[in-house]
Amino acid sequence: MTDFEGMPCSAASADIPLPGSATRVSGWLCIEQPGAWGRDVIGDEVLGPEITAELAPRVKAARVRPTLIRRPGRNEFTGTRTVFIASSRPRDSWCERFEITDLKQLLDLDPHLLNGPAPGIGAPVRDPLVLVCAHGKRDQCCALLGRPIAARLSAAYPDLVWECSHTGGHRFAPAMVLLPSGLTYGRVGSDDALEAVAAAHRNAISLTGFRGRSCYTPVEQVAEIAVRRQLPAASDDLTVTPAPDALPTGDPTTFAGAATVTHRDGRRWLVTTHTTAYPPRQASCAAAAKPATAIIADPPRELP
Repeated sequence: MTDFEGMPCSAASADIPLPGSATRVSGWLCIEQPGAWGRDVIGDEVLGPEITAELAPRVKAARVRPTLIRRPGRNEFTGTRTVFIASSRPRDSWCERFEITDLKQLLDLDPHLLNGPAPGIGAPVRDPLVLVCAHGKRDQCCALLGRPIAARLSAAYPDLVWECSHTGGHRFAPAMVLLPSGLTYGRVGSDDALEAVAAAHRNAISLTGFRGRSCYTPVEQVAEIAVRRQLPAASDDLTVTPAPDALPTGDPTTFAGAATVTHRDGRRWLVTTHTTAYPPRQASCAAAAKPATAIIADPPRELP
């Protein structure tokens, strides 16, 4: 028996650092689906076999993440579904909203459009869209911890908050994603979540519970956070690019990679990272224990 056996996965992973843990996603297709969800996001029991058979390969080919959403609390299905499409980028991200009355209308959408500029299919969404994972059939921590956060946020931002299906990393529940920026949060309490949304309205980033921006790799996520901890910067002030030729500053066997962080004013920082191992533990509730690691940033070095 391990020290973590029998614990909820979020409790078992409480010592794992959050930076670098955001799932990498740049295109989002969010489909309103009131009521219960199955384990799979677009499984047959949710959208039906005909829709799933056509939609699943399309979104996979376009590298778009399908996500089920519903309003917090119990809501009866009216026959009309809200759909959001979003593209997450360091700058020029966008989100659009439209409604459908038949799931077959989803097949009229070319998911590859989410990899380009806003297509003008729906109405532009100007304020941050808030998704809180509450996918209980995927992991109990998401439902138990996520739903109260979604309810609290909904009271403050009733038109912007949705419960959502699996976003990746339920061991970091409560988990929250802001669109279209792709800012991903974990282990957020109500006050932390409220501050993160308020900061996004100010074009800022709250670092409490911040896991990273979904458009970046784990190394790039860690690098951005390391620089943001050293200087104030607006949400869209920094961009991150890989630095494949950087040399490790510590043990080369744990070197994870490096990235260059550039401020819009021209300043640049090189951030090297290393991997730290943690005792094995479950990544999902009731799952078998497996090795756990985290990517840690070395101190950023400002470049000439």
